[in-house]
Amino acid sequence: MIEVRNLVKKYGTHLAVDHLDFKIESGRIYGFLGPNGAGKSTTMNIMTGYLGATEGEVLIDGHDILKEPEEAKRHIGYLPEQPPLYVDMTVREYLEFAAELKGIPKAKREEEITEIEKLVKIKDVEHRLIKNLSKGYRQRVGLAQAVLGFPEIIILDEPSVGLDPKQIIEIRELIRKLAKNHTVILSSHILAEVREVCDYILIISKGKLVASDTPENLEKMLGEHNSVEIETEASPAEVRLILKNVPGIECVETQETGDGLTQAKITEKKGEDIRERVFTAFASAKTPLLTLKAAGMTLEDVFMELTQSDTVPDAFISGTKWEEAGTDAGDL
Repeated sequence: MIEVRNLVKKYGTHLAVDHLDFKIESGRIYGFLGPNGAGKSTTMNIMTGYLGATEGEVLIDGHDILKEPEEAKRHIGYLPEQPPLYVDMTVREYLEFAAELKGIPKAKREEEITEIEKLVKIKDVEHRLIKNLSKGYRQRVGLAQAVLGFPEIIILDEPSVGLDPKQIIEIRELIRKLAKNHTVILSSHILAEVREVCDYILIISKGKLVASDTPENLEKMLGEHNSVEIETEASPAEVRLILKNVPGIECVETQETGDGLTQAKITEKKGEDIRERVFTAFASAKTPLLTLKAAGMTLEDVFMELTQSDTVPDAFISGTKWEEAGTDAGDL
């Protein structure tokens, strides 16, 4: 559906987008993830024809967004971070205006607007002035104009920014509903949002694409080692003694808590699953485990590593720091 080739955008000496290459396929929800200033919004503005590129090209269903803008834009619905609303219009007036701009035939406008108002749940406020709506409803109105014409691709730039928790949940539900019939691309710097709704993630840092895959694969591919976390009443020395002869362990790090317990992080060798062996070892030693859980790398770990370093590491170490036995529990 979308192909971005060698995309570059410079503002004077500042390189906002640095030779981006990626493809967007139909039938997925894509998350465009990166810290503030990473180049997400600039890339989206170029993809939708709002900005020109310094170098490179963007093809929308085979049409160059700069050379064939009208044909390319027919396939796109776009919601910028700040929805382009005329606040002195009513919701219905605004959507009729947007439908006319998009060239939707008069015979179809009323029916299509009504259908979209029901889809995004703004039918009950269609006669209210936009300036009197809450931010959540304004975001829905902006989403409605993006969906008008039912384009194949819906692009959303920070769709939940500034919303309260209830509104965020409602917007996520709308995105999932839209994804049944559209390819959806949303940008965000909120990890939980991307992890919640997206089935494919593109991570951008300093204008460069540093990773692209499913959330699950990103969590696996950069982590050479997984780990198991346990909690027990045994001392750190006893924990190490029990685990000494358990096969498949790379290393053991322990931490005493203030209530007489010991927490341990046991790093597995690549390809190993030691949970059953650890449980059996402690059962044989008649030392009960209060907690035993897998602690693989999270999307937060991936994000922090990829956006805070200049290169993608061959082996990734979790950003959670564990110290040797004897350090203060507050370091956990």
